[in-house]
Amino acid sequence: MTHPTPQPGVLDIAPYVGGESKLDGVDRIIKLASNENPLGCSPKAREALKAMAGEMHRYPDGGASGLRAALGKRYGLDPARIVCGSGSDELIGLLCHAYAGPGDEVLYTEHGFLMYPIYAKGAGATPVKAPETDLRADVDKLLAAVTDKTRILFLANPNNPTGTYVSAEDLRRLREGLRDDILLVIDAAYAEYVGSNDYSPGLELAQSTDNTVMTRTFSKAYGLPALRLGWAYGPEGVIDVINRVRGPFNVNAAALAAGQAAVEDPAFIDLSKEHNDYWLDQLSARLRALGIDVPTSVGNFILARFKDADQASRADDYLRNRGLIVRRMAGYGLPESLRITIGSGEENEILADALSDYMQGE
Repeated sequence: MTHPTPQPGVLDIAPYVGGESKLDGVDRIIKLASNENPLGCSPKAREALKAMAGEMHRYPDGGASGLRAALGKRYGLDPARIVCGSGSDELIGLLCHAYAGPGDEVLYTEHGFLMYPIYAKGAGATPVKAPETDLRADVDKLLAAVTDKTRILFLANPNNPTGTYVSAEDLRRLREGLRDDILLVIDAAYAEYVGSNDYSPGLELAQSTDNTVMTRTFSKAYGLPALRLGWAYGPEGVIDVINRVRGPFNVNAAALAAGQAAVEDPAFIDLSKEHNDYWLDQLSARLRALGIDVPTSVGNFILARFKDADQASRADDYLRNRGLIVRRMAGYGLPESLRITIGSGEENEILADALSDYMQGE
């Protein structure tokens, strides 16, 4: 008897496992595992969502024209070169399926987003990791890892889970060092949180080259992960390809309405960044004072690095027993680390106090 056989690479995929939300036997759970915005989402986005409730029997705008126009106005971009997706994850997957296949390689950094190799394998391509230097993407090592089979290079900037970033100058050097037929995809999911003067989310390269795409998400600073919404900006040819392979109604109407309202409320993003800036510094300092290594992060999370994997595991168990959910990083090649989202002020204080109690007992 024969059975349907999946395409090569599919059965090699280890399914992505998201952050947990529940703990048995715990009355109050504080979830700091998924880099969610502790302030929620824009009040204008909530109102837009309520307003479209009576229109759920209608198909959404398949071209996301209102949202693309709002994004174009907000960032000074041509809406025709913007495409929206069900989260930036979908767009990353579409790029893999459109530009990579059996015999091709998809390059990413050592501690990069786990969906890059998953989507590469799903397309039949081979994922390739380039070493990082001090938890930071290294342009020279990325370029050294390029082969004649390389078709896509994914760079998360800033990177999750390390919180590090590549400067605008190094981004340009990376693009200039790649062959023209290699698509550079700059995943700027956490761009709204970065205030460094030498940082760029990649808009300039996406605008001025024919082989660079920038992806963004509404799941982080905008606080809309439940609606699954993302967007990409790039050269006309690449955007045309994505529009050819995406579903005709790939973004639901609720996401489009809330997303457009969120884009038109920049004050909420400013408030979210202000909150994050303060507590990122505060929490990092508290944990360093406990003897925990915390590399400088520009995202809405920190990477807490313990002396070894066993200590990190014990710390995670201790936190879970106190109702605190953070994220183990073994899957990212960092078994000695826990990734901790910046929460509300109260949540951050509770987390720091719990880790203080744990470290004193070690």
